[in-house]
Amino acid sequence: MIEYFLLLLGESIMVFGTLGILRFPDVYTRLHAATKCDTGGAMTILIALAIASEAPLLIKLKFLVLAFLIALINPMVSHAIARGAYKYGIKPEVVVDMYAWDNP
Repeated sequence: MIEYFLLLLGESIMVFGTLGILRFPDVYTRLHAATKCDTGGAMTILIALAIASEAPLLIKLKFLVLAFLIALINPMVSHAIARGAYKYGIKPEVVVDMYAWDNP
């Protein structure tokens, strides 16, 4: 029963993240939405698959390791993409740019 809840939660996180990608105005907020939906949604779905599948224990551990790697790597990659976009000259559409204060 909990696996169905986790699958539904993961799918809803993915749907809301997709709406954020479509609705947000600039690269940085869209990247934020994409990172949230990738991290939260994919991790939740992988944990649900680890619980629900009737696969051997090694396969279930692979799902959990994959979820751990997504949680570890996805925020770092999105930070690198955002930093690269800022260095490339794409300015955020915000009132206060605190990154520019720290990096003149």
